[in-house]
Amino acid sequence: MHLTSNEHPPLPHALTQWRTTLARTATDLVTEIMTNPRGTMSPSVYETARLVRTAPWLDGHGDRCAYLLRTQRPDGWWGHPDGYDLVPTLSATEALLHELDRPATDPARPPAAPLARAALTGLWALADRLDLDTDHPNAVPDTIAAELIIPWLIDELNSQLASSDGRLGAAALHLPHGIDRHPLTRLRTAAAARTPLPEKLWHTLEALGEQAADAPGVRLTASAVGSSSAATAAWLAGRPPQEAPAALLARTQARWGGPVPGVLSIAVFERAWVLGFLLDAGIPLTIPPELPAYLETSLDTAGAPAGPGLPPDSDDTAAVLHTLALTGRPTPVHCLWPYEADTYFRCFPGERTPSTSTNAHILEALLTTAPPDEPAEEQTRRRTAADKTETWLLNQQHHNGSWDDKWHASRYYATMCCTVALARGHHPRTHDALTRAGQWALDTQRPDGSWGRWEGTVEETSYALQILLRAHPDDLPPPVVRAVTDGCTHLLDHQDDADFAPLWHDKDLYTPVTVVKAARVAALYTAASRLEQAARPAAPAFLP
Repeated sequence: MHLTSNEHPPLPHALTQWRTTLARTATDLVTEIMTNPRGTMSPSVYETARLVRTAPWLDGHGDRCAYLLRTQRPDGWWGHPDGYDLVPTLSATEALLHELDRPATDPARPPAAPLARAALTGLWALADRLDLDTDHPNAVPDTIAAELIIPWLIDELNSQLASSDGRLGAAALHLPHGIDRHPLTRLRTAAAARTPLPEKLWHTLEALGEQAADAPGVRLTASAVGSSSAATAAWLAGRPPQEAPAALLARTQARWGGPVPGVLSIAVFERAWVLGFLLDAGIPLTIPPELPAYLETSLDTAGAPAGPGLPPDSDDTAAVLHTLALTGRPTPVHCLWPYEADTYFRCFPGERTPSTSTNAHILEALLTTAPPDEPAEEQTRRRTAADKTETWLLNQQHHNGSWDDKWHASRYYATMCCTVALARGHHPRTHDALTRAGQWALDTQRPDGSWGRWEGTVEETSYALQILLRAHPDDLPPPVVRAVTDGCTHLLDHQDDADFAPLWHDKDLYTPVTVVKAARVAALYTAASRLEQAARPAAPAFLP
């Protein structure tokens, strides 16, 4: 059953119908996350290109080559603008150039001419951009391990250029502004000295090149290295056949028809975020007991990871704690304390830059109902930590009312996270901060009712609706009613969309598909409840 948007603005009876239908959709999403053990992500150009380069033996090789051709932009780049296209374009270009020197053993592989055209167009685009970027600050977004991946792939491409004797028509590529080879050099030196690599680096093990197959301390977890196809394939290179990881890579590429996602499993992340969005919106759900049980078992003394094979981090830990509390299973928060810094919380040890969305999720976990037997000293520590996290978040707000974050390309995500979390607290500056966030959302709505950084998207529109509704916890002013109504209409007009724009940071941008679906359902349900309330006639003054 589909929702309809033929009432504009919607009337109360239509809103009631919305909420009934949305509750059924929410139940379907819960079933979806329970039946998909690894979660659902969009394919990754970066990761797919690494398999083209490193694992031509894997089934679907020709389909992966075809995917790279299909996803290249007319200007030669892969991925989104504003620097987000650098890593995927480096990866795809290097892989396709190497593919041209390899015999075509897969009948599904595209002919050499389109492969060469795509590779050369990417190479020339890189040469032009990187020559300019030497003078451009902040040219590279803070995606995962960009400081390792970019110099590694530029060196690989420069080696190909040097061996081509000028046939490729490009000079050696420069490093972009703000990127140098020192982090990669230190990593390779440590690997050569047989120093065990920290687990958080396993996800990008492929940046070690030939050293990846013999990297010290690295091991398989859940049949993969660092929950990454690229890292796993690099680790397998030069080793005797390894049945379990090879089988996992084969199943992964088969699920996406050749391409692969950036992470092999986001089961914890997906289940915590999806269930958290739905419960926080007040949607009535029957929760299978195995779902909160799974989240409970994902926690240990270091917290929870995004999925099997990844190290624990405070972001997923906080989301699991908050979601468990919403299910009626509040859990002690002491696994957050190892991440605590002086004024905020780190995502993981050795973090370079803090995250606003992570601290917002931690604030939610700290403010959520505590276990009934929580000791008094733990209550005090939790309240003190919440106070300083609120202050830190308020200090990160930009003058225009928004926040940004290192885990997401859109300010609407970070602003939504901070708005929702701060609305739970009692800081004296919160009202002003929420008002400014709401005004920013109101000012940036597009004419078609959507919101978005590069274009209007379902995901960003869902977040902007939450910002507006949280910024106005009591009455909705007429301009906000109109903006929320237009935003809901946009979501209803795109309710069948499943090919969402990638906005989340991994090595390149990706979409956690079911998480975005849950964000859309939660935004519509919350908006329907608030709009229904706003449409009711005011009670006569003589009534209590």
